[in-house]
Amino acid sequence: MVEIELNGKKVEVPEGSMVMHAAEIAGTYIPHFCWHKKLSIAANCRMCLVDVEKAPKAVPACATPVTNGMIVRTLTDKAVRAQESVMEFLLINHPLDCPVCDQGGECQLQDLAVGYGMSASRFTEEKRVVLRKEAGPLISMEEMTRCIHCTRCVRFGEEIGGVMELGMVNRGEHSEITTIKGDTIDSEISGNMIDICPVGALTSKPFRFAARTWELSRRRSVSPHDSNGSNLTVQVKNHKVLRVVPYENEDVNECWIADRDRFSYEALNSDERLTRPMLKQGGQWHEVDWQTALEYVGNGLRDIAAEHGAGSIGALVSPHSTLEELYLARQLINGLGSDNIDHRLRAAEFETGTGVRWLGTSIASLSTLQAALVVGSNLRKDHPLFAQRIRQAVRKGGCSVNAINAVDHDWAMHMGQVMVAPASRWAAALAEVAAAVAAQKNVAAPVPVQTLGEQAKAVAASLIAGERKAILLGNAAAHHAKASSLLALAQWIAQNTGATVGYLTEAANTVGAQWVGAQPAADGLNAAQMLSGSLKAALLFNTEPEFDSAAGSASAEALGKASMVVTFSPFKANMAFSDVLLPIAPFTETSGTFVNAEGRIQGFHAVVKPLGETRPGWKVLRVLGNLLEIPGMDWETSQDLLSAITGAPAGELGFIPAGKLDNRTQAALVADTGELPAPVSASIYQLDGLVRRSNALQKTADARAALAGGAA
Repeated sequence: MVEIELNGKKVEVPEGSMVMHAAEIAGTYIPHFCWHKKLSIAANCRMCLVDVEKAPKAVPACATPVTNGMIVRTLTDKAVRAQESVMEFLLINHPLDCPVCDQGGECQLQDLAVGYGMSASRFTEEKRVVLRKEAGPLISMEEMTRCIHCTRCVRFGEEIGGVMELGMVNRGEHSEITTIKGDTIDSEISGNMIDICPVGALTSKPFRFAARTWELSRRRSVSPHDSNGSNLTVQVKNHKVLRVVPYENEDVNECWIADRDRFSYEALNSDERLTRPMLKQGGQWHEVDWQTALEYVGNGLRDIAAEHGAGSIGALVSPHSTLEELYLARQLINGLGSDNIDHRLRAAEFETGTGVRWLGTSIASLSTLQAALVVGSNLRKDHPLFAQRIRQAVRKGGCSVNAINAVDHDWAMHMGQVMVAPASRWAAALAEVAAAVAAQKNVAAPVPVQTLGEQAKAVAASLIAGERKAILLGNAAAHHAKASSLLALAQWIAQNTGATVGYLTEAANTVGAQWVGAQPAADGLNAAQMLSGSLKAALLFNTEPEFDSAAGSASAEALGKASMVVTFSPFKANMAFSDVLLPIAPFTETSGTFVNAEGRIQGFHAVVKPLGETRPGWKVLRVLGNLLEIPGMDWETSQDLLSAITGAPAGELGFIPAGKLDNRTQAALVADTGELPAPVSASIYQLDGLVRRSNALQKTADARAALAGGAA
């Protein structure tokens, strides 16, 4: 540790720290533009100039290393005059269009100009103008004249996103930030450039001119998309969501969110929202009141159970639903006498293990891995923030990242070995890695392997070396027809290398769905069986089987054979084969709980009023259960319901009990799985109903590639 004096106060900081780090520790604010705690040091704005004793001139706090006994002052005339001079230069070419700027009210330049700017400029020359640029459907670069060349966006792309989509061209007064070749900004986490831009040069295209920042209420929430469980700040005006930005949580999402977390809110205000219950009569849809719709559903379920047995009733539930909704859906189905409920809509194999499949380690630990083997995942698109953490492990710690995939995806990071093989050969590839581990450790191989390739040897060597390593099974591996065999082989490799093994898990609440038992316990039908046409009554909760299941378009024909199909959805979905549509609230209009990949329990509250006659999903299930006289469904609040689920007061249990989390399997170690169909995985902007209905996201390069048959 090094001790310095900062504004008369002694501060201890780690050796190698900069003066800016010492100021953070001491709680002293130093004005800055280019410095960001997650990015490399550029020192090109010079706004953070401070007075260091014995230094002939003011020095930048972000790029000045601390030395023992250093005396630093931030408020002397020398420092302040230097900062005022910098501000004067920054404002020479600035358009001064604060009244029409979307950044107004949260602009660092605006704030610091109050303290360090002059009332009038001494420069009378014409201001330069930078032409607008087209950067794609998410980020607006209409007013690049505002840019102060802090290069935060450039460094973000290169260091965090892994793709240097923006750069600076020309010199001096002619410098400008551009996409170089005129390309669009297509990174899956590109929206974070909007947040880190200290001025109004990069703004949100969907939010553009929608509201002034000081008009917005700010409310915390949790992302309903992938299993990272990103913490969000949802910004609201007049009971309408207008913007979503990250809420910082170092253990989960740091200060970043993926673009689908940021822009999916557009779907909340779309024309496809379902606002009143609807019944299909004579092939025509009619709006009805809640009492009529629920009585129709209740009477229909009673009649079908009496005529065909309770085993003919089933529920397909989305793993993007809340913990409370999934629990009550199971209670409803079980109360009817059925065990037909499943959230594993895209799976091809349905293991009956008792443990909850999870990440196998903490999310934060991904940033410190020394070696990783990822199986069956387009990591960058399936889990953008997991990929970002592993990218940092590669950049800063030299992590060796290896993959087994059907396609050599671009993960925007330096890769070790990529073993490309069709899905039917993934078990064979894992068996080869296992044999290589066995050979290097002088133990018996778990399954015989005829040939041992150099790639497998290199993967084995990387997993044996080091202390922090993980084997991660992606969405395609979880949905694989021989998923248990892949897990068994991964388990053996992990046991013999000291690595952890776990699933990246697909959805916001995949782990929670397992925990509350939203899957058949014994003799019930799994998702594939229910979608084969074996049901007389199907309850579709927050899901569209045509897009969300392995059956795809065939599910519509199968469900069309049922006597009654009830869709619980925020949107007008499944209309071709449903008989009843019940409007349930999306995550912004209900309270609930998600459990992320590491087993972290995160609750959230409604941020806006339900639209129209929309009702929270758990309340709809509760009322339906009461109509059917099912016991144990008399909950008044979601907090009481959560307490019943967790066995603890609402909010007190932070993680699923460790005894419930278990990735072990007793499946046989099999290398040759024969010819198998390719596993079904959703592309990045087809994951759930919200992202599918976001106009901006559907205009991105990834969405267009997926619609054209690509892998995005």
